[in-house]
Amino acid sequence: MKVLDCTANSPALFERIGCGDPHGYSIRFCPSEKLQLVEDLWDDLAAAPDSVPVHDWQRRELARRKANLLKNPDSGLRWEDVKLRISAHRAC
Repeated sequence: MKVLDCTANSPALFERIGCGDPHGYSIRFCPSEKLQLVEDLWDDLAAAPDSVPVHDWQRRELARRKANLLKNPDSGLRWEDVKLRISAHRAC
């Protein structure tokens, strides 16, 4: 089981999720609790997308990919094809 130590980077998060003493206490989650925490964090970020930082290099990369797709429409994959690839990979 992995240990989530939220004291290292975010004492405020540590206090917010009510995991006790913020001075070295590690939290242990079972897999379903980890998934719920990830879902809750994702929902929290999605509620305020403008607060999520996007770095300049990320903007440049997105612009490069968009320009490439506009120049070469066949270079991309249809969503249906992506789903089929994922399904085939999971079947292995």
